[in-house]
Amino acid sequence: QVQLVESGGGLVQTGGSLRLSCAASGRTFSIYVMGWFRQAPGKERESVAAINWSVGSTYYADSVKGRFTISRDNAKNTVYLQMNSLKPEDTGVYSCAAVSVRRTMVVTRPDAYDDWGQGTQVTVSS
Repeated sequence: QVQLVESGGGLVQTGGSLRLSCAASGRTFSIYVMGWFRQAPGKERESVAAINWSVGSTYYADSVKGRFTISRDNAKNTVYLQMNSLKPEDTGVYSCAAVSVRRTMVVTRPDAYDDWGQGTQVTVSS
């Protein structure tokens, strides 16, 4: 099991930037994929970005391509989400998630992930 704690959320104006962090503990040696999801009130949880822990290959949702960057620091067991050019539609609770066993998976599916953080609120004002 991996424990995940997000931080870095807050209030920001349209066009501003935030950097989210997700610190992992526990069985961190088993991490295979880590991803970021977000959920706005009344909407389904959606995949934002994901990264393969070993090789660093990445996935981005079309809505954030060119604006968001996912990265990881393996030594610190931490994954980051740099969010630039923020828009009001980026508002939501952002959660990180980890896949702890190497398996065939679809990174955009929440049910493919084993462990989740508590989430951090991101609010982008007009």
